[in-house]
Amino acid sequence: MKTALPMGADLYGDIQPDVPVTWRAHIPGLIVAGLATMAAGFVSDHYRAPITLMALLIGLALNFLGADKRMAPGLAFASRTLLRWGIVLVGARITLEQIWGLGPLTLLAVVVILLVTLASGVVVARWLGFDAAFGTLAGGSVAICGASAALALATTLGEKRVSQAQLALVLVGIAASSATAMFFYPLLAHALGFSDNQAGFMLGASVHDVAQALGAGYSFSERAGQVAAIVKLTRVALLAPVLALVGAFLSRTGPSATKTSPLPWFVAGFFVLAGINSTGIIPPVVGHGAELGATACLACAVAATGIRAPMSSLLGTGPRPLLVIVASSLVALLLSALAARYLLI
Repeated sequence: MKTALPMGADLYGDIQPDVPVTWRAHIPGLIVAGLATMAAGFVSDHYRAPITLMALLIGLALNFLGADKRMAPGLAFASRTLLRWGIVLVGARITLEQIWGLGPLTLLAVVVILLVTLASGVVVARWLGFDAAFGTLAGGSVAICGASAALALATTLGEKRVSQAQLALVLVGIAASSATAMFFYPLLAHALGFSDNQAGFMLGASVHDVAQALGAGYSFSERAGQVAAIVKLTRVALLAPVLALVGAFLSRTGPSATKTSPLPWFVAGFFVLAGINSTGIIPPVVGHGAELGATACLACAVAATGIRAPMSSLLGTGPRPLLVIVASSLVALLLSALAARYLLI
């Protein structure tokens, strides 16, 4: 006689029930996640705070709702499906012309800094006793584009490798690190005597989230802000190749190797939309709408992640996981400053 698995042990929603979930079952969780996202947008607009940070904090404040089983389908949909569509829409921010405009040497420097930063996250995580998956999540979020990269990497790695508590912790650490970098990195660029181009490269290649990277660049100068935007968007564009590499690695290792696609559909969608955007046929109003849609989807996914995160696990981790983010951030800053000093004039 077949015995059903105890659903009480399903911490992250990995065990699917035998009864198919109808679209009506998604409504309660989606309503809660949507309201949390709108609240985060209101706070962000009025107080100029990062919307992803506000969505995470509001989601964590509503964490008690995660225990309600009626919320599970909708929250899972928001934290997975909406996240993936948000990643696709991020491609509307990228054009191949922007990337190639950096020049081959500068572009190579951005790629090297990204890979070394990601690798440093894995190394430091292993040294502190964590697994390579958490190191990839933390190091990759620092190396690429902050919270967006963390969410994308988490959905590629899967909840059996990276828990909701670990993802929430990385999102908190990234938000704090990015805000700190936006304030202190321009001061460091001034202290080092960097030109506008040098400062823009350093800030675009080292600050975590897109908004903070642009804020840091424009706080230095107009030209530095323009350079920082191009460099930062190049890092965002490299999100798709990194996800493809992670997916290819997972497809060859682990017990679920045969179930992992080397190129997830949302990565392919990212490339397709970026390619279409590079042709210039997308009207500005449509591109702006896609950017707003990406922001909304990612913020909703962050809010749902905060609601779903097991708080007991999150509070019991201690400060050690945050050291991975700090170490990766310092590596990115050091390499970016060296590249700006010796590669740019």
